[in-house]
Amino acid sequence: MSLDLDAANDPPAETTELSIDDILECLPHRYPFLMVDKIVKINGDESAVGIKNISYNEPMFQGHFPGKPVFPGVLIIEGMAQTAGAIVIAHNKSKSGRFLVYMLTVDKAKFRRPAGPGDVLEYHIRKLQLRRNIGRYEAKAIVDGIVVAEAEIGAMISEE
Repeated sequence: MSLDLDAANDPPAETTELSIDDILECLPHRYPFLMVDKIVKINGDESAVGIKNISYNEPMFQGHFPGKPVFPGVLIIEGMAQTAGAIVIAHNKSKSGRFLVYMLTVDKAKFRRPAGPGDVLEYHIRKLQLRRNIGRYEAKAIVDGIVVAEAEIGAMISEE
């Protein structure tokens, strides 16, 4: 089966929010590697805001860093990528088959401030380009209105 995500005649998606159960249907990730709790403000596969509530009880804080817990930047990038992947898969649910999204590239990554327990990370995702099965997304992680990280993420959508 060929995958054509550029089809101009697709009806617009009606989904405006994904709960944790919806995200689990879209993504193969599970605890402790699921980095997004819900997704809001979804505009088809164009943009969305993923939410990650950072808790002190998360396993990475045992070693990153004891006494001064910092949420790892690589996991912030992963959360941004998971948010983009979930909205692409949710948008294409009506197509036959199951799809996976693989991260291909991370460009222009910048880490501006640390995030830690008690913070609510907002992953602001915006599609820059989608050609056939390769997408590019602008992503920003924001805590209390302040950008803590940003990157451009490239991903490949593939049949499972």
